[in-house]
Amino acid sequence: MDRFPDSRPESDDVPNQPPLRGDLDLWRGDPALADHAAGADPALRGHALWLGLADTRALARAADRHPPELDLFDRGGRRRDRVTFHPAYHRLLDAGLATGYAARPWEGGRTGYLDHAVMVYLHSQVEPASCCPMTMTAAATAALDAASDSAPGLAALWRPRLTARAYDPATRPVEEKRAATMGMAMTEKQGGSDLRGSSTRAEREGDRYRLHGHKWFCSAPMSDGFLTLAQTDAGLTCFLVPRWLDTGNNAIHLMRLKDKLGNRANASAEIEYHGAVAFRLGEEGQGVRTILPMVHHTRLDTALAPAGLMRAALCEAKYWCDHRTAFQRRLVDQPLMRSLLADLALDSEGALAVGLHVARAFDAGNAPLSRVAVALAKFLNNKLCPSVVAEAMEILGGMGYVADTPLPMLYREAPLNGIWEGSGNVICLDILRSLARPDCAEALAEDLDAALGVFPAYDRALDALHIRWPGPVPEAEARAFCESAALLLTAAALVRRAPPAVAEAYCASRLDAPRGRLAGTAPGLDTEAILARL
Repeated sequence: MDRFPDSRPESDDVPNQPPLRGDLDLWRGDPALADHAAGADPALRGHALWLGLADTRALARAADRHPPELDLFDRGGRRRDRVTFHPAYHRLLDAGLATGYAARPWEGGRTGYLDHAVMVYLHSQVEPASCCPMTMTAAATAALDAASDSAPGLAALWRPRLTARAYDPATRPVEEKRAATMGMAMTEKQGGSDLRGSSTRAEREGDRYRLHGHKWFCSAPMSDGFLTLAQTDAGLTCFLVPRWLDTGNNAIHLMRLKDKLGNRANASAEIEYHGAVAFRLGEEGQGVRTILPMVHHTRLDTALAPAGLMRAALCEAKYWCDHRTAFQRRLVDQPLMRSLLADLALDSEGALAVGLHVARAFDAGNAPLSRVAVALAKFLNNKLCPSVVAEAMEILGGMGYVADTPLPMLYREAPLNGIWEGSGNVICLDILRSLARPDCAEALAEDLDAALGVFPAYDRALDALHIRWPGPVPEAEARAFCESAALLLTAAALVRRAPPAVAEAYCASRLDAPRGRLAGTAPGLDTEAILARL
């Protein structure tokens, strides 16, 4: 029988490249998540399975590779002021919101914040850009609730739609929709964190206002509404600006989309208000106080997202090391590589542990602890994230620098949550302000004291913190104090729920033993126990 000769080139035979990872189970494959999320809604395991499917990861890749586009005018020159997205992006939002990403904290469940935080962690491993509008929507409900007495009509209209387990991207007034999303437009050209310098003006018109001004950053500009700040005669005031009116578009002009380093699947815009209809949320002159509950809730997500990014990057690196050989040995069997992976894994699991510990404080209604702890977790996790992802990229070598792997996307995303809702210095100063309140200082001390008596390294570090900073912390030393306090908070979270070998290794390497500033320099790690978590 005649046969065609084998025409495959020799280059098709690649013996030292890992096979494609295929479908993943982001819950069962993550022992650290099982430990630290104990008690979370079991239904989330099915969502973790869906997120890990190869087809879902392909959706994430498509959303990242096909960023949103600005649709300013129709062919006749009439303003449209819309943003169009790849269908994959809508699919990811639909799945997240339908599973309760934005709803769970407000449904009255015992683990609502924990469940929400787990979803942030899981989604950040697959497609983090789609988290932004879901996070904003979840957090906006906090501002609505806080100001419900002064704006009962707004709360009654918007809250059920923001907390609906559904996604409705239709361009219609909120009254006609079953679900809604909320964005934020705060920052102006002349200043970022100092919101008091806002120049946008609000003019009263009966029971509503008209806004005039320019916003340098509008997060998720396709949302159904935005929380924004503008000046009235009484001072800076918070407003809810609907995207659509019963007469058509509100007078919100999209000027351009920001060309960002990462977070590519999500849109951020520069906008102008040209007499846009707005409704006051909270009292006039109390804009910052009104918006703070939203900021506080958003910080929980910015503390969890880097944990997800680190986890995704390390799993790629570990998989590579399991299947790649060099110098006649698998990479994962080489002592130096094992030390590096284990050191990185401690940062990754610590970020998850402290983030979910903070979520439990939210669920418990422990406002003093959650206020200071969420800032500490956000500060530390986001300082670690870029270096952990960079080390994971380096482990893959040239392949890690190529977008055929998710490492470049993760690397571009890594700095974002450190900037969002307060950069490092802003967060440190906020921590000092929080600890100046006796209830916050006592809550943090009580939480840290609860982990005493297990590992001597932890006990010594906590004692040193009290000795070094017995009173108010000088502003110039805020970063040093916050790093020490955040490491202790993380260690305490690991002591509570991680295996003793992991918790002890973290305490010994982060709190006690001398080590270099670089990953892989922690001495004496139990690499077998730590790497089993990956």
